[in-house]
Amino acid sequence: MSEVEVVRHARARRMRLAVDPRSGKVRLTLPPRASLQKGLAWAHEQHAWIATQRAALPQGRPFAPGERFSFCGSEIEIVWPAGNLRTPRLEGDRLLCGGPREGLERRIEHWLRREALRVLSEETAEYADRAGVTVSRVSVGDPRGRWGSCASSGAIRYSWRLILAPAFVRRATVAHEVAHRVHMNHGPAFHRLVETLFEADPTPARAWLRRSGAALHWIGRYP
Repeated sequence: MSEVEVVRHARARRMRLAVDPRSGKVRLTLPPRASLQKGLAWAHEQHAWIATQRAALPQGRPFAPGERFSFCGSEIEIVWPAGNLRTPRLEGDRLLCGGPREGLERRIEHWLRREALRVLSEETAEYADRAGVTVSRVSVGDPRGRWGSCASSGAIRYSWRLILAPAFVRRATVAHEVAHRVHMNHGPAFHRLVETLFEADPTPARAWLRRSGAALHWIGRYP
């Protein structure tokens, strides 16, 4: 079995084992005073359960020639003709990318990150104007635990993988983070503002992320 990540939790009353659906990593949660040695031994005894959990995870979908993946709600195909420019270019449902085969995955991911930043910046500005607030900075990263975050300084950071989700999911997430510029909590007034900015019920978008969000983390990864 691969390495186990050990976390001690102050409120944990028993040992708990989980497989992260976004990465396949094994996490062992222990109560504060539990024996590490016994915990690891117990985790290794669960190898069959871990294998079953991992088998049910989405398969990696690398950015390789001929592969298809979701982009802004549509399926696009990676086309790698060596004569094309190194910088990826979207033409209809085809993403053209030339240059050497080595580094193709990296060039495509960089292009997706740039597109994500461009689109999310535009939509953040749109919702911020609608809410009458300012946003000091928009950036993207690749966090495992959240799709967006809003700091008290006014900076908003998103997962670049939102560009792989349907547009309504991405826009609902943007509305959620912009609403935090008014309410730094998740109270009733916050949720009313999110719905007002989004101009629709954001519940289906949240449900989509709970159901399908983990699979986005496997796009661009080898099986």
